[in-house]
Amino acid sequence: MDKRTVLLADDDPGLRHLVEATLGSEAFRLLHAADGEETLTIAQREVPDLILLDVNMPKRNGLDVCRILKNQAETASIRVVMLTASSSEADKARGRAVGADDYFIKPFSPVALLNKVYELLG
Repeated sequence: MDKRTVLLADDDPGLRHLVEATLGSEAFRLLHAADGEETLTIAQREVPDLILLDVNMPKRNGLDVCRILKNQAETASIRVVMLTASSSEADKARGRAVGADDYFIKPFSPVALLNKVYELLG
């Protein structure tokens, strides 16, 4: 069975390492992006099954990235989970408005993240 591809887009190297340790040992091919522009480039080239997308990133924020991806036919079906430290309902509403499939609040349990990824990817 082919590995499902997950793109982790976050400017925090510590968080990328944590997610890699969590998902890397599982049946996933893990890609990394450190800013919004890199996220768009990789997503458009690789068309991953899922993007774990930080809201606050350099060059282009996660909300803009999500909006762009969801409005392009080639990338509209990619599942997007917004990662953010803000848990306000207004922030969640902004994520839903740009097409995010789900929302995950930092800091989070690696096990909870793994469960969410399996839930979204079946």
